[in-house]
Amino acid sequence: MPLYLNDEQAMLRDTAKEFVAEHAPVSHMRALRDAKDSTGFSRDLWKQFAGMGLTGILIPESDGGLGLGHVEAGVVLEEIGRNLSPSPFLSTAVAAVEALKGTAHAARWFPGILAGETVAALAIDEGPKHNGRIEMQAERAGNGFRLTGAKTFVAHGHVADLILVAAKTGGGTTLFAVPNDAKGLSAAPERLADASLSARIRFDGVEVDADAVIGDVDAGDGPLGRLLAAGRTGASAELLGVGGGAADMTVSYLKERKQFGVLIGSFQALQHRAAHLYSEMEVARGAVLKAAQLLDSGEDAREAVAVAKAMTGLATTLAVQEGVQMHGGIGMTDEYDIGFYMKRARVLAEMFGDSNFHADALARAAGY
Repeated sequence: MPLYLNDEQAMLRDTAKEFVAEHAPVSHMRALRDAKDSTGFSRDLWKQFAGMGLTGILIPESDGGLGLGHVEAGVVLEEIGRNLSPSPFLSTAVAAVEALKGTAHAARWFPGILAGETVAALAIDEGPKHNGRIEMQAERAGNGFRLTGAKTFVAHGHVADLILVAAKTGGGTTLFAVPNDAKGLSAAPERLADASLSARIRFDGVEVDADAVIGDVDAGDGPLGRLLAAGRTGASAELLGVGGGAADMTVSYLKERKQFGVLIGSFQALQHRAAHLYSEMEVARGAVLKAAQLLDSGEDAREAVAVAKAMTGLATTLAVQEGVQMHGGIGMTDEYDIGFYMKRARVLAEMFGDSNFHADALARAAGY
């Protein structure tokens, strides 16, 4: 598979680039932050995404969606990252849709996602770091289950219509689809470093019927695995956009800023650093595209997904750090946008596992 976009994917990239830059630029994120918005994103903008057909990018045509793949979803996510656009696209239109595909839940939730009316949240993590361990319990109760425990770092969890919850059952892990009005469910929003909102969610004996199970009982690793693979690849694509946006902003600054009457972009040391950054971002770009292509082909993409998440975490961290440093003192102020790229990169790097988590997974898979 060639590591470049075909003509149709390139057209989608151009469309998404124009749409996101016009309707959800960095100033949009600033406005939500300054207004202390309690939702964390614009519902009107989410409906505009739906109007463009983007919320159905991974939903099969038989269910009313576009029936495209992870490469196309990554194209959209890269532009979301480049503009720091607050959006439930990653959690809802990518990760949740991938988990719900081919299940009875698709008929219930896909129409709302297609219309830009439904938002999904992913209740996976239970501690300060993503570690893959799940301790939350789901006990049999009547014809269903009783969920008890807590989840952290649940993006949009306080306003989501649907919460996908991973819990321990008798013989393994099971993934549940829980509506936000379930009795015993409570969500406490917290503002993260990038001004986005995440929630700590408690499940105090939340009772759901058997229909809430996604897939089969004790076999949740299937839909959960699809959710995580899609989420990690999507987060990598968004990180790529954050790093690319920071790098573009930095190079533009190097071409404009003068020191002692000389453009700082003419300094060889800074040129070397910019060239090194470009190389690292291109390696990360290839890793993300490869992971998305493997997911679309149905092949085993676990190692490629881990490489993509690890590489984009490292490359984007380099991009935002170099951006702040090359901007100098002004890069530390609220006046310039470069600092916002650093904050967003930090949050995305932690989502679904940071670079160390995935490097360790790769090492263990190789027998180390």
